[in-house]
Parts: sequence; structure tokens; C-alpha cells
Amino acid sequence: MAAACHCSLELDEVKLGTSGPGILRPISEIPAKFRSVFKEFPYFNYVQSKALDDVLYTGKNFVACAPTGSGKTVLFELAIIRLLMETTEPWRNVKAVYMAPIKALCSQRFEDWKNKFGPLGLSCKELTGDTEIDDFFEIQDANIIMTTPEKWDSMTRKWRDNCLLQLVRLFLIDEVHVVKDPMRGATLEVVVSRMKAVHAYRAAENPQEDVSMRFVAVSATIPNTKDIADWLCDDRDPATCLEMDESHRPVKLRKVVLGFPCNSNQTEFKFDLSLNYKMANIIQTYSDQKPTLVFCSTRKGVQQSATVLAKDARFIMSIEHKQRLVNYANSLLDSKLRDLVSFGVGFHHAGVDVSDRKRIEEAFNMGDLPVLFTTSTLAMGVNLPAHLVVIKSTTHYIGGACEEYSEADMLQMIGRAGRPQFDTSATAVIMTKTQTKDKYMQFMNGAEIIESSLHTHLVEHLNAEIVLHTISDVNMALDWIRSSFLYIRALKNPRHYGFSTDLDRCGIEAKLQELCLKNLNSLASIGLISMDEDVNIKATEAGRLMARYCVAFDTMKQFSKVTGTETLPELVELMVKGREFTDVQLRVNEKRTLNTLNKDKNRITIRYPMEGKIKNKEMKVNCLIQAQFGSIPIQEFGLAQDTGRIFRNGVRISRCLAEFLNQRSKTGFSALLNSLILAKCFRAKLWEDSPYVSKQLEKIGLSLSTAMVNAGLTTFNKIEQTNARELELIVNRHPPFGNQIRDAVMNLPKYEVSLEQLPRYNIATAEIVVTVNVKNHEQLLSKRTTHDHHYVTMIIGDCDNNVVFLQKLTDLMLLKSGNWSKKIEVAKAFKGEEISVNLISSEYGQAVNCQDFTFVIVQNTLVQTT
Repeated sequence: MAAACHCSLELDEVKLGTSGPGILRPISEIPAKFRSVFKEFPYFNYVQSKALDDVLYTGKNFVACAPTGSGKTVLFELAIIRLLMETTEPWRNVKAVYMAPIKALCSQRFEDWKNKFGPLGLSCKELTGDTEIDDFFEIQDANIIMTTPEKWDSMTRKWRDNCLLQLVRLFLIDEVHVVKDPMRGATLEVVVSRMKAVHAYRAAENPQEDVSMRFVAVSATIPNTKDIADWLCDDRDPATCLEMDESHRPVKLRKVVLGFPCNSNQTEFKFDLSLNYKMANIIQTYSDQKPTLVFCSTRKGVQQSATVLAKDARFIMSIEHKQRLVNYANSLLDSKLRDLVSFGVGFHHAGVDVSDRKRIEEAFNMGDLPVLFTTSTLAMGVNLPAHLVVIKSTTHYIGGACEEYSEADMLQMIGRAGRPQFDTSATAVIMTKTQTKDKYMQFMNGAEIIESSLHTHLVEHLNAEIVLHTISDVNMALDWIRSSFLYIRALKNPRHYGFSTDLDRCGIEAKLQELCLKNLNSLASIGLISMDEDVNIKATEAGRLMARYCVAFDTMKQFSKVTGTETLPELVELMVKGREFTDVQLRVNEKRTLNTLNKDKNRITIRYPMEGKIKNKEMKVNCLIQAQFGSIPIQEFGLAQDTGRIFRNGVRISRCLAEFLNQRSKTGFSALLNSLILAKCFRAKLWEDSPYVSKQLEKIGLSLSTAMVNAGLTTFNKIEQTNARELELIVNRHPPFGNQIRDAVMNLPKYEVSLEQLPRYNIATAEIVVTVNVKNHEQLLSKRTTHDHHYVTMIIGDCDNNVVFLQKLTDLMLLKSGNWSKKIEVAKAFKGEEISVNLISSEYGQAVNCQDFTFVIVQNTLVQTT
């Protein structure tokens, strides 16, 4: 679609004579084999033409700063072509990385470049897998990798161990101005600095070879592009810089700031509500009866605003146009949305069903839907250009507090104004308070300087670099800081980072070193690193876990408070306090559903209800985790979406917790056992003794699993013993579905644990031999349901809450011989002679293959008690 936009725009410019072909460079300038990438238009536009020589005919790092909608993506495509031009075919080892702040942009680029570069023999991969192994496998054969800063951060935390990452020759950074973002900017910054370190390492290892890595970054209009260029310097010079102001925007943008009175007694909510009644007049004044996009701060605000406008406004439409809207309305699932669309008003946010969202996008893009209300997050994701963009209020809620939008957010929203294929001009209206009107007038006329946010997230990133061996003393920490955007901006604007403006370069470096030392002490205080008197730094096992699983420092602090006696619900409570869940918001309209999940005499509720009403985000996260574990259906789309996000984080955090407790002292058997169970629950999305075991099988969702539970099939054993035709009747499926279910269960490993006490009696210790036998060993050699990475954990504890023994046993290792045996010495506990022996699957809840026994050591014999 972007390419189609270029086509009409450039042709119009040539025809109109505003810029002749002498300024606009023809596509025919590039080698013939690559012209298919730009087949939709004959000329590059003005911005692309200005950049062409630097991007295509040099290998220098490059930064382009230009308005949204000026075709900056083409610069990335030219950089890829440059890489191909200097590499001989076949391009097997060509690797380029495209990094964008959100997955939606990566998906757009993936779809686009798959079609453009696929015919040239290049493979594109969108990197969104959840496990390290899958990710490395995915990029092995990929030439162009689309990823987010967070994903690439986790991928590159082991770059020294992976030669694939060292093959990257081109690094493309979209929306580089997001480096300023308080939440996500620091990750973008350290990833770019790390890629610079990869390049430096590669150059040092291979001084004879040309192993250059090129950085190409694009940004919205910002005043300090040269700072970005200094940051992305090569060994000698800053990156080449191209700056284009708003006059080069393909569609000219009219900017309007409207201030509305807000007295001191008025809440943000009331002010926001009052703006709804101004909307009809604004749309009538500025829309020219063309599509209008209105950004609101909350989902509820989106629906309220749309409802008010549908009552206040009447759109002039032909009978055919009205009929098209009725057809759209009839295809929608959401009844409120259906009613509004027939009036010419729609809404769109993450809580709306995916099929409804697609229909609304289609109606708006076709020009059939006059007004669309949406949340500000859409500005970063879906490409819905409009003639008029209205930003209704300049504040939104972040972590329960009301804050002004970041400049990056505002630029993204304003960037949606203008449809190159239809318009020569567009309008952006900001609705704000009278008090902040001047601020936004200044913002509209010239952008705010981009600063670093790395100093507020330094502790996690320092730890990751220590684990990577980039930093091993405080001087190396300063060297690492010197490669960051933080360093460049701290020298120019020290006050922003809490430093005195009187300091020279040495003074600022000393302050940055102090900042590093403060963060290093924080890491050392909970054993994530070790430091000696000379401040030589080493990573500890706990620090390695923090880096490997990308866990926040505050979350690791929570882990360090574990006493060793925690129960399963107590560990869930501990986990939900983690910083990884702070972006989950508790919305007013969700409270009734959540309170019903927590406590209700007439319905199935969560296993461990919380006291009182659900009143904060920690309680919400806890409730949704337990609802998923308990297979309680969550109907609200927004809550279901939150649950998905919670579990994506929960899987890695629970694994980190289990491994963290395992590497600590062996006195917390109860907490360690429960952490292993919790990690398994997150993988299985079930309680460890859930009757919904069948949900873990392929092709079995909640509804089929519920049918099996209702038929009494609550264990893998019972499913295996049921006739295949009977299974099909229960789940209402045709043959051979029943055979497939039974085969899947039969091909799960069936483990058997046996213990034998050796005839050597000692008053203080006993010797036992633990054996794990795979009963269906022969059968599993030909076919297995579990994947190669599946394992079980053998954990033995005594009455004093000590861990007697712990061992991971992989399926691959067990299948080589069919069994595993180990002689263990057990010390006598003070509180009793029982030992608890547990075999826990890494991901199957209540599987037939895992056992939990308690044994008593009585002189020369072992007696099983449960």
C-alpha cells in the first residue's frame, strides 16, 4: 500500500512541474535486477532522491530525519540493495536486521519485504518465537530479520556464543526517536550499542577481512538528529545525516491547537468527558467531509466519544453509501459497534474482536466510514491514514497515574494525517487545556530535543553486559557508557541527567562512573554480581539467570526475599509483584468480572481467592493467572488479551524463579518444589492436578477438554483406556480423531520411580538408590508426543525442609538406556525420617508419567507411606 501511495505522489509532482525529473531520481538509476523492488513507481520522491547517493553508493552509516509519510522505508530497501550489490551471489550468508519499536510494524515490513525480496532469493523472518532454541533455528537461514528491541536484546545477550549473530552486516533502525521513550528507549539504546560492540569484536578478530556492519536509522522530525549521527558513528566519523523539515512532507499538514478551560476542581476524567461535546463542531469545521481519525486515551473513552458523536452529528451520505455502512454493520459481532457504524461512526481498540477490527479498518480505508475513534496505541501499529486527525486530550493513564503523551506518541498520531493517494493537504487538531495550549503550539512548530532514558534503567543493562563479559571492572563500565546515546546527551545537557552544568567532560565522566558504581552496588547487594576491593566484577549464577530470562532487578529483589517455606499461592502472589506486569492496567469495567472470578457462590471461582474486592493490578494479574490455571473461561476479549501477555512473561519469570531457588542454599525444599510446580503450571496453563489434562494435547481446546471432563476423562490414564470411537462421540468429532487422541496419550513417556535402601546402617545417614524407569521405552523410540527438549526434574526433600537431591533428566538421555539410577546419601533429619520423592514434568500438568511419593527410612528398609 505504501508503494501505491508513492506512485500517485511522484507522478503528480512530475506532471505538475513543481519538481522536475532533474530533482526526482528515476528508478532506472539502480541495477536492473533490483528494480522490481520499486516497480510501483517510476521516480524516487524528493527525500529518497536526496538520500540515494549516500545510501546506495556508499557504505557509511546513515541517519534520515524526515516527516512521517515521506517514504523513509525506501531508504532501508536501498540499503539492503547496497548490501546485495557488494556481496556475490548466492546471498546465503547475507544477514540484515530490521528493528522497529512494536511488533505491528515488524509484521507490516515482513509482509511487504517477503513479496519484494523473496523473488530475489532472500528469506525474511519475523522474530517473535518464545524460546531461545526456536529463535536461533528461525534465523539460521533468514537473510532479513524483523524484530523488536526487546526481542533482539534477549537474542543478543549470548552473542559471543552464537556465530549467526556475528554475520549481521546491516542494522536498520526504524523510529529511532523512540530512544527517548521512558519505558522502551533504554532497550533500543543498549541493543544498538551492543551491535556496535559485536562489530568491534569482529573487526578485532579478523583485522584482514572487511567485516563492516552498517547502521541505517530513520526518525520523525527531531531537532538533534546530529546527536543520533554521533552515536551511530563508525570508527572515524559520525553517520551521514539527512534532515528534511515539514515542507518536504508529501501531503502538506495544517496544524491546529485548541485550548479548553479546565478549572482546578475538574478531574482529568471530567475534562476528557467535556471534550466529547466539542467533537461534532471540530469535525464539521476541519474535516472537509473526508475521513476523520480521533485518538482517545482509554478504551472506555473511545466508546463514550463515539456514542456522543453518533447522537450529535449527521453526515451527508448517498443512499448507496448508507447501504454500504448497513452491510458493514450487519457483519459485525459487537452490538454497540453495529449500532454506531450505521450512523457513520466507528471505534477500534485492542478490546474489540479481531474480525470486527478488520472490518472497521476496511470500511475506514475505503472511505465509507466518516469517523473512527481509536486509542493512541493504534498510532504505532495499524496504518490508517485520515484527512483529519484529532487528538482528544493530551494526557493518558500510565501505571495508574495521569501523564502527558510523550512526544514520540504525539508525532505518531499526527503522522496519520494525510492520505497521499487522495489528498494534497491534511489537518491535525490537538485538543488540550488552556494552560498547556502554548506548550503544544511550540511542539507543533518545532520538536522537543530527544534525550536518553538509559540512566533510569541502567541496573538491568549493566548486569547483562557483565554476564556478556563486556564489563569486568568499573573502568570498562565507563567505556561501555561511552558507546551509548546517554553519553552524547549527558555531555550536551548534563542538567537533564542530574549533573551540574559547570562540569567539563572529565567531570561528567566521573559522574557517569559514580552512577555505574551505585548500580553495581545494588546488583552486589542481592548477590547478582560479586565485586572485590578493586571493583573487579564477576557475574554470579543469579545474575546470569537475570540476564538470560530478561528479568527486572526489582523482580529479582522479590525473589531474594523467599524464605524457603512458601506455598504455591504465596509464590503466585510474589510473582505478580514483578515489574514485568506493571503495564497491565485495571480498568473499571473489568472489576465485576474479576470479582466474580475471585468469589461467587453460584459459579466456579479461582482456587485461592483473595481477600476483599479486586482493587489493584497485582490482584488482577493473580486472578487471571488462577483463572487460566483453573480453565475458567474468560469471555471479555480485553481480559483474554491481558492473560496472553501475562503468560508470555509468566513462563520465563517462573522458570527464572525455580532456577534461582535451585542455585541458592539447599534449605528451602518446600519453596523450590512449589516453584518447579509453578513453572510447569505456566507452561501447561493448568494447575498441576487439573482435571483438564486433555487440553495439553494437540487439537484439544477448552470446549473439547470440558466435554472430556464432563465424561469423567480427567487423567491421561482414563483417556488411554477409552475406546477411540467413544472418544469421538464425547468430543463430537469424526474418525480417526479418537485414534489420534489415544495415540498422543500412549506416546507420552510413562515414568516409574523406585527406591532401594542399601544394607549399610548408620545412625546419622542412610544410602539409597533411586531408579527412574521409562515403562514404554521401546514404543517411544519410534514415536513420541513430547518434544526433544522435554525433561523431568527429580527432587527429594526431608522433614527439615532440606533439598536432599535434585536432578534434571531429559527424555533423550533416558531413552538411550530406558532407565537412570543414582546412589544418594540421606542425612537423618531432626523432625522425622520421611523423605518426599517427586518427579515433575517440565510442562505436562498431572501427567501419567510423573509421580510423587513419600518414603520413611526405617533402619534397613524403605516404607512407602503415600
